[in-house]
Amino acid sequence: MKTAEIDRLVDWLVRGGLQGLPEADLLRHFCEKCNAAGLPVSRALTFIDTLHPVHEGTIFRWRNDEVEEEAAADYGRTNEGEAAESWQRSPFFHLLQTGGEELRRRIGFGEPADFKIIQEMKDLGHTDYLIFIHRIGGEAMIGEMDGVYSAWSTRAPEGFSDGDVAALRRLVPALGLAIKSAALARVSGTLVEVYLGRDAGRRVLEGRIQRGVAERIEAALWFSDLRSYTAITETAPPAEIIPLLNDYADAAITSIHEAGGDVLKLIGDGTLALFRGDDRGEACQRALKAEAKLRARVAALNERRQGEERPVTSVYVGLHVGEVFYGNVGSLQRLDFTVVGPAVNETSRIASMCRSVDRPVLISSTFAGCLPPGQRAQLVSVGRFALRGVGRAQELFTLDPETL
Repeated sequence: MKTAEIDRLVDWLVRGGLQGLPEADLLRHFCEKCNAAGLPVSRALTFIDTLHPVHEGTIFRWRNDEVEEEAAADYGRTNEGEAAESWQRSPFFHLLQTGGEELRRRIGFGEPADFKIIQEMKDLGHTDYLIFIHRIGGEAMIGEMDGVYSAWSTRAPEGFSDGDVAALRRLVPALGLAIKSAALARVSGTLVEVYLGRDAGRRVLEGRIQRGVAERIEAALWFSDLRSYTAITETAPPAEIIPLLNDYADAAITSIHEAGGDVLKLIGDGTLALFRGDDRGEACQRALKAEAKLRARVAALNERRQGEERPVTSVYVGLHVGEVFYGNVGSLQRLDFTVVGPAVNETSRIASMCRSVDRPVLISSTFAGCLPPGQRAQLVSVGRFALRGVGRAQELFTLDPETL
């Protein structure tokens, strides 16, 4: 591979990284360009750890033998079980343990295939195998993102030439930097979505982070919390509390998302969410759809947890609709992207009344009035109540038990 071709490919990698090309596309185009320039890559993979509540990282693959294979796949934790054993037998782990950055095996020319993956490559007719670790140092590390790992092999009868290896040593760090750039963008998206919610996270990434800037919107509002949560925490083993919260939060959040809502805040065992639509009626129907999905999920969840002899509960839901301010609230050092306004406080008060009237869901008269006649007919009044902190008493409704 000529120096000019290497320079052109480095330039392409820099521009691809700046343009935000996805990692799998970067790897695919890179390998195709290498082959076009005479560097005979037959198969390649690269992976990078990430910062994610479930996945440890993502692996990207390319091959030229027309065998179908996922171009990108997330992988789980490698610190326990079979995954840990497999990782500890890999050449990458060997390099980490020895402090090395490069390992080569000319497996078509008598050198040992001393790792399982290298033996597999030899069995598939590969003649040369080369791996790199390009470490990420110091404050540039985020979460488990400590390096960009890659492997390169060829079926060429003569293997990689000295020039091929020199070219890869020059090119792969640039590829690694472009992949790191794309990975960091994904990490940013994951973090803001996980901690702020989908819509709020998108708005923050779009640059809407100015303190005090809020949008006045109409929305259906949801506040839910767990029945008898305090009593459960006082009687259940401490190790059961977080799994319980996770199980019921997952049921609520998944139901809200599936119905087109956005979760804005988790407050202990409570969940604050909003639903938007072309009009109030559509937003309220989405919120009711989420409540029905939640009810079904909690029933299945309780059946499973009872079978495991673990504590069970149910979810109280308060629903309201109104005008709120949606945006950044807080200090110069700490902002929260959330909703504020009297309607939010009223929703919380409505949810808290579920305990007093022993109903799983309570709906404001304003919310009920926005529903089409067929859905309004499924509601029954539970009476008029003076809600704490709300200036006027209002009639509350619940779902007719005969329709559930």
